[in-house]
Formats: sequence, structure tokens, C-alpha cells
Amino acid sequence: MTARGRFLSFEGIDGSGKSTQAQRLAQNLRAAGHDVVLTREPGGSPGAEEIRALVLQGDPARWSAETELLLFTAARRDHLERTIRPALAAGRVVICDRFADSTRMYQGRGGLRDTVDALHRLMIGIEPDLTLLIDMDPEAALGRAKARATAEERFEDFGLPLQQQMREGFLALAQECPDRIAVIDGNRPAGEVAAEVLARVEPRLP
Repeated sequence: MTARGRFLSFEGIDGSGKSTQAQRLAQNLRAAGHDVVLTREPGGSPGAEEIRALVLQGDPARWSAETELLLFTAARRDHLERTIRPALAAGRVVICDRFADSTRMYQGRGGLRDTVDALHRLMIGIEPDLTLLIDMDPEAALGRAKARATAEERFEDFGLPLQQQMREGFLALAQECPDRIAVIDGNRPAGEVAAEVLARVEPRLP
């Protein structure tokens, strides 16, 4: 575990409800007296938010896989330097909506997983203390994601096959890292999911 603070991340396919659950967890922990930083990726710092617009908007094929990976890594490095590390050093609980596991899945597809992991070791070098993987049916999740009708739908525009591939990848990653990744059934009312998330998190807090 991180020496002082605690680092928690949420992962899942687009539309799985992970952003909602990250917000609910932040509210619950603040109500219990914890000092919480709620952040997101890509983004979470001024520089990283600028990169967010580049990678989440526009035509799905606007970047090569390699360029996209470098952009995400640059955003994460700035986020780490300016937001995550200072908060952990101050003893705060950091809740991040997506982190490196999303890059392993989305940017690692097509044979780049080893490159993703090498860049992570070189430039990031930190994993969450606990990752909450919100697992949901891909078709239902994609319908929910598209219903939001925002400008940030570049990955949703790849369609259902990508979401199915990502779900399989996330579940396989959870099997690789059972001590860090907790799989939460997201095909339930949000309140039930939030209760399980809190139950998984509380034993990991100082």
C-alpha cells in the first residue's frame, strides 16, 4: 500500500456505471470523515485535461495505436505529478475514474500490451491499492453510454465488438491481479452496487 494515502481506481467498459460509483464512493467516504480527492483519466490535471479532448473526441481512426498510447501516457504522467502523488503524500484518499488498466485494455489491444506495460513501468511506476472493476453486459452498457450523447464518444463509436473485447480483457486482468482488482456486478441498482463497493473499500482504508 501507499505509505500514507490510499489510491483507489474504478475500471469498466464504457457505460458500466463506474463514474457514478466513483462519485458515490467519494460522497460516502467524505461523510465518514475521510479526506478524498475524486479525479479521472484521461484528465485530472490541467495538462491532462487538454490531452483528454484530443483522445476522446473526433474520428475513431484519427490516431494510430502507438500515438494514442503515447498521448494517454503523457496525460497520466502529468496527472500523477500534479494530482495523485501530492494527494497521497498528504495522506488523502485518491479515487480515480480509470487508470492504467484502461490503457492496458484499450491501447494495449492489437498486440501493444507489452509496450503499454513497459511504458507504465518507465513513466508511471504506481498501481492503485485497490481497483473496483464494475462488470456489466456490453450491449446494455453501450446503449447507456450512447444515450449520454456527449462529444466524448470516440471509443463508443467503435461499436459493440470493442466493448465485448474490453469486457473480456478486464475480466482476464482481474484474474491476473486478484489481490488488487475486485469485480463488482454492475447489472444491479446503483445503490446495491455502491453498498458492495463500500464494503470492499473499507477494509483497505487506514
